[in-house]
Amino acid sequence: MIRRWWRAYRGLRLGTRLALGLGALSLVVFAVVGTVLTAYMREYLERQLADQMKLVQVVQSKDAAAHGTVERKPYYGWYTAVYDVSDGSADLRTPAEVPADSRALTALARTMARSDEDLTRTVRIGGHGPYLLRACEVEPGVVLVSAAPLGDVEDTVEQLITVQVVVFGLALAALVVFGRRMLRRGLKPLSDMASTAHGIASHDLTESAARLPLRADGRDGGKEVAELRTAFNTMLEHIDASLAVRAQAEQRLRRFVADASHELRTPLMSVRGYADLFQYAAANAPGERERHLARLRAEAARMGVLLDDLLLLARLDAAEVEAPLRWEEADLTELVRQAAEAFRAARCDHPLTVTVTSGTGPVRLRMDPQRIRQVLDNLLTNAAVHTPPGTKVSVAVSAASGAARVSVADAGPGVPAADRDRIFDRFYRVDKARSRDRGGSGLGLAVAASLARAHGGTIELGGEPGTTVFTLTLPTGPAKAADR
Repeated sequence: MIRRWWRAYRGLRLGTRLALGLGALSLVVFAVVGTVLTAYMREYLERQLADQMKLVQVVQSKDAAAHGTVERKPYYGWYTAVYDVSDGSADLRTPAEVPADSRALTALARTMARSDEDLTRTVRIGGHGPYLLRACEVEPGVVLVSAAPLGDVEDTVEQLITVQVVVFGLALAALVVFGRRMLRRGLKPLSDMASTAHGIASHDLTESAARLPLRADGRDGGKEVAELRTAFNTMLEHIDASLAVRAQAEQRLRRFVADASHELRTPLMSVRGYADLFQYAAANAPGERERHLARLRAEAARMGVLLDDLLLLARLDAAEVEAPLRWEEADLTELVRQAAEAFRAARCDHPLTVTVTSGTGPVRLRMDPQRIRQVLDNLLTNAAVHTPPGTKVSVAVSAASGAARVSVADAGPGVPAADRDRIFDRFYRVDKARSRDRGGSGLGLAVAASLARAHGGTIELGGEPGTTVFTLTLPTGPAKAADR
């Protein structure tokens, strides 16, 4: 039964549970206050009656001393008896006003014989109810015992208890009812937050760039509710940010899949076309067959490069335990010179100058030389592909403050401001009309940026209109740490 009640209580709303808890606490307080007040009132009335009996016994003692017994009639319902006490016995003097069962009076008279002070007792006399007894010494060996009924005291106490029960009951009911309303009003901000949470739960989070349109508003509820509301809204902002990041990632993934499919479809269609031509050209001149085979090899090689770049990006993004880097200590300046010589040989229509900051000797870093060389080649190739012939290209190498920097600049048209944020995106091209044969696949800068991050460095785009500057920054700390 108790367990069932407890389960039912736990199933109630928080406001109802708080109201019931407040009512139970108030009931305990009312019970304690009522008990203390009733005990105090009973003690007060009995003390008043005892004081009254003391005054009455002053007169009765004189009467008993003069006549041997109390001749004056006591109050209605009172009893008066005079006892001769000696050697532990008490003999009643007659005539006397005593009840039929006077054992309590006789016992108090015997006790009074051994006491130096007046005695008071509360007893219940058979057939008469509760009485207050008081004994005093009239003269040596003579004891006066008076008995006053406590019926009026009991009636007063019962009326007090009745009034307390009624008043406390009404107060408890009002406390529960109005307390429940006040608690419901105080907990309304929590209900509003619950409604907001339900609204969020019904919101479609699968939408692209989905943003939660709901927030917990209001100023009521006190400091604690305000802190909860702030934490709730902060959580929603965090969820919004996470959803935005997820939506952007999904958009990039869809764009990446579409671009990759498009980039791979082009060489595949070329391979298919040249294969068909080769089939029909099988009986033709050998020179024509060799030309078709050369085109097939070129398209296959291009597709292989594209797949290698995609595989490298996937491995770098996955943060594999065995990263696709072969670490060793190498000279960054020497790699720049090698990349510059290769660029001059392949891009003779673009003048190239290499500048090493004065005082900068060999810049030895712990890195993957082949991958850093790939980064340099991609930056130089990007400068040549996106600028007209005759455009000057420059490379500057410097090292300071625990970092080595390589800047690749060209005097071309520059990168439009609208394209700067996406310049490192995969398959992204500034010039959408540029042919793939000349403009590349759009993975060069993305691969360069990913390789720089894998080395703990960065690639930043700078420059003004009419110039483009890509700055590769690599930390020099790892090389020194590896030496130790």
